[in-house]
Amino acid sequence: MPLPATIPLPGGLAMPAVGLGTFKSRGQEAAGAVAAALTAGFRHIDTASIYKNESEVAAGIAASGVPRHEVFVTSKVSPYQMGSEAAIAACEASLAALQCTQSSSGSSGSRAGSSTAAPAPIDLMLVHWPGVAKTPADSPANAAARQQTWRVLESFHRRGLFRAIGVSNFEVRHLEELLSYAEVAPATNQVEIHPRYQQRQLRAYCAEHGIPVVAYSPFGGGVLLDDPAVAAAAAAAGVSPAQALLLWGLHRGAAVLPKSVRSERIAEVAPAELAAAEAALGEAGLARLLAALDALGEEEAPVKYCWDPSGIA
Repeated sequence: MPLPATIPLPGGLAMPAVGLGTFKSRGQEAAGAVAAALTAGFRHIDTASIYKNESEVAAGIAASGVPRHEVFVTSKVSPYQMGSEAAIAACEASLAALQCTQSSSGSSGSRAGSSTAAPAPIDLMLVHWPGVAKTPADSPANAAARQQTWRVLESFHRRGLFRAIGVSNFEVRHLEELLSYAEVAPATNQVEIHPRYQQRQLRAYCAEHGIPVVAYSPFGGGVLLDDPAVAAAAAAAGVSPAQALLLWGLHRGAAVLPKSVRSERIAEVAPAELAAAEAALGEAGLARLLAALDALGEEEAPVKYCWDPSGIA
């Protein structure tokens, strides 16, 4: 199967399968990376309130010359903003920073029709973390705040301010709890996924319940770009390690969020470059590459490079 250009979301939305991550990107560097990504063909930009770069993301979109209605923007409510009042303030602040507003028809499924129309709403808003900052991991306050925060996101979604809502870093038990009360089912679960942390059980659960998965840190925080096994598999396939890792993620059913602020590295993993790399591999070459990277998940215990939500009640 050729790699998907988009991932279908509820309400007829299409999320570009390759997006630019902006974690730790700040100031002009962040704006420049966003502009470079859009110029290279990206149409999905991922940010978060805790990244403190939403305004720079908006500036990068504007500088690129790509009409806002052609760009899919994801942001997130941070663990410092959980609960009813804090989440409302957080959502309003993100809308302002990203220069977004309600769609002209007031429908969450609508999209501004031209570059001269009012700015589009935020395409996808996530609960960034299942726990509340500075709250004990085993406290029942975490579950209460998750529900309150989700109700806020549902309200903004109904008003047309968020085209879709979802979660990030939720494990199966968090998703089970959410689905027990959600009036709007989560459109995505954004989690760490790469060949050394494959999350097979979580991916299977999400697939069973119709929750598309988005893979952040597909390079393992950059560590996997220098991993000898990844390098060997990529060299055998005739692609770069970055391209190999993203092709693996896409063919394992996830959208992927590579992160870089260097224009040449951004261009290397642009959607068209990944499609060209896949085509050059051919069916047999792609199968060998995927099998080699699949095997990394069997060699040793899973290796997690980012935050661990497993202890959050």
